[in-house]
Amino acid sequence: MLIGVPAEIMDGETRVAITPETAKKLKAQGHTIRVQSGAGVAASVPDDAYTAVGAEITDAAGAYAADIVLKVRCPLDSEIGLAKSGGVLVGMLNPFDAIGLQRLAAAQLTAFALEAAPRTSRAQSMDVLSSQANIAGYKAVMMAAEKYQRFFPMLMTAAGTVKAARVVILGVGVAGLQAIATAKRLGAVIEASDVRPSVKEQVESLGGKFIDVAYETDEEREAAVGVGGYAKPMPPSWLERQKAEVAKRVALADIVITTALIPGRAAPVLVTEDMVKAMKPGSVIVDLAAPQGGNCPLTEPGKTVVKHGVTLIGETNVASLVAADASALYARNLLDFLKLIISKEGALNIDMADDIVAACLMTQGGEVKRK
Repeated sequence: MLIGVPAEIMDGETRVAITPETAKKLKAQGHTIRVQSGAGVAASVPDDAYTAVGAEITDAAGAYAADIVLKVRCPLDSEIGLAKSGGVLVGMLNPFDAIGLQRLAAAQLTAFALEAAPRTSRAQSMDVLSSQANIAGYKAVMMAAEKYQRFFPMLMTAAGTVKAARVVILGVGVAGLQAIATAKRLGAVIEASDVRPSVKEQVESLGGKFIDVAYETDEEREAAVGVGGYAKPMPPSWLERQKAEVAKRVALADIVITTALIPGRAAPVLVTEDMVKAMKPGSVIVDLAAPQGGNCPLTEPGKTVVKHGVTLIGETNVASLVAADASALYARNLLDFLKLIISKEGALNIDMADDIVAACLMTQGGEVKRK
């Protein structure tokens, strides 16, 4: 099987879909690997690192002419024209972008979006959302530390005592948990909030304090359980109580990191303008929901701004800021997915009885398969 890896040309995208580690494993399975020249440079992988494991260096046309093309982000219009009709495309293709999927279907591509993989134990090794969110949670704390003009840990010095930074994390999924762990390592005092009561133990096991908001109705309790590993929209009654409780903590916080996202929906507002006004001058908000509008209405996606004396970081591709490790994890996700669509004999085998394959299939035979 000929597998091609083009360079990512989307603005700000520094990751690459294959690393020397995964290229070597695919080569050992008998596949031919073609990587576009320079594809891995931004992720600290020069061309000679690929050639050292048997991959071929080519241009964009050569990479897209492969039977299977591995990408990080969905190809732009200028790239789709290079793709081989009837070829296979695997990457993070945004399952909720109907127009983008139509373009892939029109190009006669069999496209798989790994974001759509079910959140099951069997699919964990292919869970690109988790692998990249883990990176984002770590980097969010690092970005906050850079902009915050004080120490994170408590320090006792000859010149006096410096208080520990107070960090509030809103949304305790993969990114939130990694943010808690990272902030704890830096010595901060941490509080965290989430609509799912089941995450309380996880928060406390990492050294954080969970912000409890009681559930008063069956509707609230049912929504709190979530579905498929994701939180569900909560009833307005509970959201109002949570908002009041969170507002108290945010006013005292030095750092706020928001991570609340529901696939296919606009990001919920967790930090209002009034809350920002109540924060101390010099405080920092890192809004990881910026790609979907942000958890704070003052966030400007793609920018870092200061409003009411508070720095708001709206980076929209945080994982790309840690390109080497983000690429390494993502490439392993792809490697495990390829095992499901390539037979042991090295032939393409798309088994629609496989729940992971069926969930990730977006386009085939000129049609959009996404339901």
